[in-house]
Amino acid sequence: MSQPLEEMIRVEGGHVLATLVRLTGDFQLAEDALQEAVLLALEKWPESGSPTNPAGWLTTVARNKALDQIRRESRRSAKEEEAVRLLDGAPTEPPDGRDDRLRLLFTVCHPALSIEARVALALRTIGGLTTTEIARAFLVPEPTMGQRISRAKQKIKSAHIAYRVPADHELPDRLPAVLGAIYVIFTTGHHAPSGRLDARVDLSVEAVRLARLLFELMPDVNECAGLLALLLAIQARHATRVDDSGDLVLLADQDRSQWDRGAITEARRLLDAALQRRSAGSYQVQAAIALLHSTAPTYAATDWAQIVQLYRQLEHYLPTAVVRVNRAAAEAELSGPQRGLELLATVEGAERWHLWWSARADLLRRLDRVEEAGDAYRQALACEMNDSDRRFLEHRLRDLSTDSKSA
Repeated sequence: MSQPLEEMIRVEGGHVLATLVRLTGDFQLAEDALQEAVLLALEKWPESGSPTNPAGWLTTVARNKALDQIRRESRRSAKEEEAVRLLDGAPTEPPDGRDDRLRLLFTVCHPALSIEARVALALRTIGGLTTTEIARAFLVPEPTMGQRISRAKQKIKSAHIAYRVPADHELPDRLPAVLGAIYVIFTTGHHAPSGRLDARVDLSVEAVRLARLLFELMPDVNECAGLLALLLAIQARHATRVDDSGDLVLLADQDRSQWDRGAITEARRLLDAALQRRSAGSYQVQAAIALLHSTAPTYAATDWAQIVQLYRQLEHYLPTAVVRVNRAAAEAELSGPQRGLELLATVEGAERWHLWWSARADLLRRLDRVEEAGDAYRQALACEMNDSDRRFLEHRLRDLSTDSKSA
């Protein structure tokens, strides 16, 4: 795939697909039409050059491809009406001014779908991730994830789930799934499942935009403010997380002068306003943790005692392996690596996750338990991960071996 088209698909693909879903009312038809448009672009762009508005070009071509398919397959009045609507040149912008991607997000997060299906479909349609990438993020085989996504699309079609932002009275029941999907889109961009760690930073930018739209839609809901604050506080550090070679830079070694202070200030303002309304939630707690990291003048000055307290509170909301591993790392900073190891040993179901093994390896290294640390690093390297993480762990394992030989 040519680089201009590849970049456009990564950045604009979710927007184009969301528009096509609104125009056609059919997920599979929209995806097929977009793929045909991409193939045509591959054929024409190398000779004619890319258009001024690549996303608009793809949307127009894909809409025409969808119309051609509807004409060929139309057997029912609904299909004929759909074709007429496309033929008449329906506007690409939604008539009510609502963003198509937010509308699509609420659609794929319908309560009729399982939680796993909602997030997977959000990553596939809005994030533009491949089935392989999503399967890796979920730690499941690719065929399993492919079936899950296919069933979710069929469920939306067979259940006649409306493509719309719900009415005000419906929003509270739908909100948790939407918040969760935006957060997963962000974390997938913040820590890409393949390639360089920052290979999908466009997804984290898109997640911030969606979180801002959601906050504008529901400004008095604390968790909307909490999510936006969390994403801003983390995104403020993104430019310093890898070096020019794509190698991972640990938080302790990042150049804090390069962090986005405007984003950090906005995050703090959002969180302060939410906390004043005294209705705490998991995203507000996570935002508070992120802000403690982002506002510490140095790594050594980090308020680990407060972070540990917040992680203990967060674990009541989210008793997940990710939270427990992060808590173990924080407790190790406060009380020493042995305490961190004790907590890691209580985490269940994390054996396929490289960050659990790498956290264990680091704590063992700090305790000079070199042989055990080496085994843990090798276990980590046997897991799926992106290239930046893999190079970092390989370097750590080599350094460990070198230190062991020189001791």
